[in-house]
Amino acid sequence: MMIRLVFLIHLIVVCIPFTKAQTTITPSPISCRWLNDHFKLNKNTVILYDSSVVDAKDFLSNYVKTYYQLSLPCKIIVANQKINNQRSIVLTNNNAPLSSSQYRISCHTDAIHISGSPQAVFYGVQTLIQLLPLQQKALLVPTVEILDSARFSYRGMHLDVARHFYDVDFIKRYIDFLALHKLNVFHWHLTDDQGWRIEIKKFPRLTEIGSRRSQTLIGPYGTNRYDGIPYSGFYTQAQIKDIVEYASKRFVTVIPEIEMPGHCMAALAAYPYLGCTKGPYDVMQTWGVSADAFCAGNDSTYNFLEQVLDEVISLFPSTYIHIGGDECAKEMWQKCIVCQQKMKTENLTNEHALQSYFVGRIEKYINSKGRKIIGWDEILEGGLAANATVMSWRGMEGGITAAQQKHDVIMTPGTPLYFDHTQSINEDSITQGGYNSLQMVYEYNPIPSTLDSMFHKYIIGAQANMWTEYMSNEAKITYMLFPRIAALSEALWCRNEYKNWTDFKKKIPNLFSKYDFWKIKYSKAFYDIQTSVIASKENTIQWQLKSNNPTSFLYYETPNQQNKIPYTTPIDVNSTGTYKAILKDKNNNDVGSPITQQFYINKATGKKIQLLKLPNNSYALGGAFTLVDGIQNSKGMSKSAQFLGFWGDDLQATIDLGKPEKINQVILHAFEQEASWIYKPKEIILSYSLDGVTYKTQEDANYKIDGGHYIFSFACDFDAQFIRIFARNSGTIPEGKAGAGNQSWLFVDEIEIK
Repeated sequence: MMIRLVFLIHLIVVCIPFTKAQTTITPSPISCRWLNDHFKLNKNTVILYDSSVVDAKDFLSNYVKTYYQLSLPCKIIVANQKINNQRSIVLTNNNAPLSSSQYRISCHTDAIHISGSPQAVFYGVQTLIQLLPLQQKALLVPTVEILDSARFSYRGMHLDVARHFYDVDFIKRYIDFLALHKLNVFHWHLTDDQGWRIEIKKFPRLTEIGSRRSQTLIGPYGTNRYDGIPYSGFYTQAQIKDIVEYASKRFVTVIPEIEMPGHCMAALAAYPYLGCTKGPYDVMQTWGVSADAFCAGNDSTYNFLEQVLDEVISLFPSTYIHIGGDECAKEMWQKCIVCQQKMKTENLTNEHALQSYFVGRIEKYINSKGRKIIGWDEILEGGLAANATVMSWRGMEGGITAAQQKHDVIMTPGTPLYFDHTQSINEDSITQGGYNSLQMVYEYNPIPSTLDSMFHKYIIGAQANMWTEYMSNEAKITYMLFPRIAALSEALWCRNEYKNWTDFKKKIPNLFSKYDFWKIKYSKAFYDIQTSVIASKENTIQWQLKSNNPTSFLYYETPNQQNKIPYTTPIDVNSTGTYKAILKDKNNNDVGSPITQQFYINKATGKKIQLLKLPNNSYALGGAFTLVDGIQNSKGMSKSAQFLGFWGDDLQATIDLGKPEKINQVILHAFEQEASWIYKPKEIILSYSLDGVTYKTQEDANYKIDGGHYIFSFACDFDAQFIRIFARNSGTIPEGKAGAGNQSWLFVDEIEIK
């Protein structure tokens, strides 16, 4: 009876969470009980470990040596050895399943104990590292009891090395960044149109030719300006083996991506017989999507890819091999006699079915080698391969569909998990476009609210993606990565009920201090002036300013008042002109760069507006109000948060002016960038009404073009209270264009009424 009672008491202690306390640990642990004392770490501290947790020991020992110049003695624990707790860090395997992420830390004044499976002990070491002070004087570790485990088994971070290449040392450093944040998958995007970065001994031209492009685009996509400088780089198989082993010691699985059937211009340049036209082909010098793809009808294509995959599989022990499958243009297949014959032979109804055949055939080969495939969500089109895992990037919908078909899913929607998108509305460097703030990343939940709970188990995790078209150096990578990787870590490790944005914000000063300690470049966008346009009660607009910087003060200037005015309440924007926001410290020095905003005031500005169809979630930041906020986009996709984007849908917007007005002109601002699948409206119709019921129409719009910006203008002569603009989506992207066969985007940013 006494034995049973002791067991029950132990069970209660283990299962009931400790008191939740404010902590700087990221990701936040499930339970954390502070003991109000400290353990003093010094040169006499010994790391005691059993042989199965040597990787955790090595990481901790190297970290302390690198950042604190302490070489701690390390001693292995033999079976049944009595442990002397005096000034020791004890790392032990508790014989939990190898896949278990649950670790326990007991930090007392005389010793620190970390126990769990080998990988869980490694995660415990990352938590211990966060408890170390960010200075090199007295290393006092707070005493604490922590029990923790991960929510998702797949917690990933991606890096594209095809657009820009990064050396082995940086790849290892990148893996360390993942490990420090308890992320366990490195998705390595090794091939694309702009470069082939992996040595394949059977096909040497892949790196002799495919790894080299003659020049690279300068500036934003669409400039058609190039640097004239050859660009190259690839990883030898010896280097790849070294990186994979390095990652494994940090419990990071490296998943290679070999793009197919599209995004393959580098491979076609090396071996033109693999394409439908047989070439010649060039490694792409610009970004975007090529019209060419591997010939899906030619058996030599599959023979080639199988031999490539044989070498890839020999280098990467990961369960998964990523085969891409995204943005594959179909027009070459439509023209290709061999592809069309393959469709007849296999009874395939269209080119989407041909892609499904392609993916299925590759999957069967990879399955025969004991591996599984991952593909971007386009692999759903035409039918999903039997054992495929879907990586959902075009929103959550693809992931939902795959989960409902009982396929494993990795969520990676462009909003908010594309880290090539800006993290500041005020970003002045060139980025891919889009806006994914720190808060958006933090609040992301990979389990869609619309997905029935019976399918939740198929969502195995999520990852963020780092596409590098506009990241030619390591500093830009870390700038785009930090601090969002911390938010990602918490979003994927923590149960939803343990996440709290207000608490996370309190960690940010400590995070920034840690990044300074590590000497890495990072974004301080969290402290930037944050601006937004809001509607006033009078149906005009106000400019709202705020800052998360607790020691600074906000000021502003208006077109009519050049003196700096202390900011207290939202600013009335009554006239066209440039408004300015300034952040100053207590000594009146500028903090960061001022923010300027040009407003264009007209009769539509700030008025009530309704949309018949909502924009796509990826381009819906300001909602319908975006079209009447007085801001006109002038920088294209670099400021894509200023657009509403409709993917395959039309725009119908109705503005209520509040009273009948004399109307002389109505203007719609739209944008076109065909390589990004964005097309000007096919048709625009203006309708107007006095009562909101009976409308008259006008269709004679004129337009002018300014660098992709279309300004559609109606000359008017009528009275109206309600103005309705209908803009018809261009529809399916035509043959010969990037993304042919897909639905086009319609981008609009402002409606003016004069």
